Amino acid sequence: MSRYNHHHRLRTRDHLYRIFFCIASIVILVLGMPSANTSNYKYNLGEPWDNEPLIATDSFRVLKSEKDLQRERDSLKKMFEPYYAIDRREAAAQVQQFIFSLQHDKKGLAPNSYAKQLQEDLIEIYRHGIMASTDYEHLRSKNIDRIRVYSENLSASLPLDEVYTPRTAYERLMNQDSTRYERRILMQLDLNRFITTNLVYDETKSNQQQLEVEESLVPYIGQVKVGERIVDRGQIVDSYTYNVLQSMEQHLSERRQSSTEWLIGLGGKALYILIMSLLLLYYFRQFRSDYLDHLQSALFLICMFLIFPLITYAFVQHQFMSVYMIPYCILPVFTRIFMDSRTAFITHTITLLTCAIVLQHPFEFMVIQSVAGLTAIYSLRQLSQRSDLFSAVVLVIVTTLITRLCLELVQGQLSSVSDFDFWGYIHLVIAGVLSTISYLLLIPIERIFGFTSNVTLVELSNINNQVLRRMSEEAPGTFQHSMQVANLAAEVANRIGAKSQLVRTGALYHDIGKVENAVFFTENQNGVNPHDNLPFEQSAGIIINHVADGLKLAEKYKLPQVIKDFILTHHGKSLVKYFYISYKNKYPESPIDVSLFTYPGPNPQTQEQAILMMADAVEAASRSLKSYTEEDVNNLVDRIIDSQVHEGYFNQCPITLLDIQAAKEVFKSKLMTIYHTRIQYPELANKKREQDNTPTTDKQR
Repeated sequence: MSRYNHHHRLRTRDHLYRIFFCIASIVILVLGMPSANTSNYKYNLGEPWDNEPLIATDSFRVLKSEKDLQRERDSLKKMFEPYYAIDRREAAAQVQQFIFSLQHDKKGLAPNSYAKQLQEDLIEIYRHGIMASTDYEHLRSKNIDRIRVYSENLSASLPLDEVYTPRTAYERLMNQDSTRYERRILMQLDLNRFITTNLVYDETKSNQQQLEVEESLVPYIGQVKVGERIVDRGQIVDSYTYNVLQSMEQHLSERRQSSTEWLIGLGGKALYILIMSLLLLYYFRQFRSDYLDHLQSALFLICMFLIFPLITYAFVQHQFMSVYMIPYCILPVFTRIFMDSRTAFITHTITLLTCAIVLQHPFEFMVIQSVAGLTAIYSLRQLSQRSDLFSAVVLVIVTTLITRLCLELVQGQLSSVSDFDFWGYIHLVIAGVLSTISYLLLIPIERIFGFTSNVTLVELSNINNQVLRRMSEEAPGTFQHSMQVANLAAEVANRIGAKSQLVRTGALYHDIGKVENAVFFTENQNGVNPHDNLPFEQSAGIIINHVADGLKLAEKYKLPQVIKDFILTHHGKSLVKYFYISYKNKYPESPIDVSLFTYPGPNPQTQEQAILMMADAVEAASRSLKSYTEEDVNNLVDRIIDSQVHEGYFNQCPITLLDIQAAKEVFKSKLMTIYHTRIQYPELANKKREQDNTPTTDKQR
């Protein structure tokens, strides 16, 4: 109980740390965000400007008139498409039920020709989707002509006329060619049983889409920048200038409501930063909660989310050089290396949004930096060596330069050669060059936050490493076993979408503890078995200790924690069955301390650890087979893995029964390839004839 309480206190403390760091990061960003300036002016439509020329002291947008806005709102309403989720599984189930019903129809109501046509029609109907009649009539009453149908991450716009209701779906099935199909038989099939709605209205997505449509309304027709001349003395205030002046007044009015302007501004900053933080937090809670479960991963993400906005705010506040010189793509590079591509993209995007709020041209900034981040993520998809980072930097520089050029061409900023902003491109090149510091920071970040990148895993997989070379010399049988296990485990990982490089490296090191007592393990023995002269308990202890010995070697050679986890979990809490069963057979009446024959564990906690446990057991057991027929190999794999599943070794890791079945198939296939029966060469029937006909050489003489 005390151990549980200690663990609970640790988890509570880590949770409090996360809350503290999140709140601290929000406060730091809010306080670090620069403030804007304010000013005030008045005007009259159709009259000359009697005051001094008006120069904008702040940037603001020129708003459209209310009449223009209302006209655009009415136009945008026609673009709204409500979201409906299409249930493919329900459709497949109904079609399968229909097929099953016909196959087991003892009355033989429908000939085969009917069944085939009706099945095709039913599949086609469900492919378009069946909507509740009330929903269909409601959409018609709202003059909505199209809906957006989605399944998982895919969506498509669909005309409402192509969607079925239960009634129209039934009519479609019944209205077959009367010359080929009898309506009487169709009615006897009671086709209504197989018709159900599979289009479900998604209120959340629909509201979001409607909000996006409404937000796509651009309420302004331009922007006035700081230092831009708004109106000259004596100039007639026309409609456009009137809009500019009105927009300026509204802008200043919003910022000068009371003497608590600074407090309002602070609240706006806090709210924006809070929204960005919640968006990021919600992503991790929804899709990658495993990162939040580890304090070091959470701290890494908070640091990445803090550093670049603070640098950006400092550049803007103190008018340093261009923010385009900041190497923003370092963030997605590190996040991609240590986590995954989707997390890298989401984190990078939200961080850019946090930075863009203080910039005068956030659109150009978001476009260029988003392209840079995506390029970095894509180019690091197969990261296996440190030089790949330099290749990624080159691609980032090239794509950002091209993107900036495209923006200027599209926006008409390059009407002549003199308009070319040479320094703007130089800044992007500088940012790309500065991104190379990610190479130098890779190892320190791994050490600080406890990460292990693919680059490190590849380097650890080099069999010339000191610990692997020692194992190949002192325990060659174990070394060969580890190599085979690594190949089997990596193949399974590739099949089920796990981290193949991670499990390959873990497999190479999982048995390094055996080098301390190599001769006590059968794969390293040469005719002499030292266990013959030892008690079963002592033999079991020696075998079990290879886990603890492996951890000591891992500490000695400074292997990462993720490799140590493989050493700990590759046997889980299983029994050393050979000595356990031998003891029970020899002393059937004697009580037995099971803990003396049990590995310390824990059981596998990840997919990769579960894969290694299966591969280790299967490869080791396969060496004891007397024959390597397909049946023998299949039985061996099924028996071992089914036993592991039954004993609950995989209950604490996210591996599914489907993954385990795929692993079995890989093991069976690979073992048959490894232990395939070689062709036996035939002997010549009459060897004397061969000798008589063989030419004699000097060497043979």
